[in-house]
Amino acid sequence: MTPSERTARIESYGHAPEILASALKEFPREMWKYKPAPDRWSIHEIIIHLGDSEANSFIRGRVFLAEPGKTIMAYDQDKWTRELDYHSQDTDLALELFRCLRKSTWLMLRNQPVSVWERTIVHPEIGLMTMDKWLEIYTDHIPGHINQMRRNFEAWKARPTK
Repeated sequence: MTPSERTARIESYGHAPEILASALKEFPREMWKYKPAPDRWSIHEIIIHLGDSEANSFIRGRVFLAEPGKTIMAYDQDKWTRELDYHSQDTDLALELFRCLRKSTWLMLRNQPVSVWERTIVHPEIGLMTMDKWLEIYTDHIPGHINQMRRNFEAWKARPTK
């Protein structure tokens, strides 16, 4: 990744909370718990996932800076959704958690020297991960889930009504 591409990604990464908040306005809250299929996530579950995922990302980003080369924790996101009963959790709290963690990491990333982007960590499922790859994954994470939410909304609108 070139320095200018990285700078653009960092800025995109930092603006994710606003992009997410804007996208959520497209979906009526009454449909947030709608699941298009038993094995698919609702918008509510996606929001809770984003908080948990960002907490993991927050730690991973700091491991790159403080303990490069270390093996990080993997987690089973579907198991977390079930076992942590995502539908019982508060979406407003999850969104605030996401916003705070993302902003903190974004501010930290903006001030890093070029040399840190060569650092790596070990992900148990992916293997060796560069900091650039981590940034790419988490920059793309929110747009991917927004698209998933839009598909849920379309399925909700198309469902048969009585």
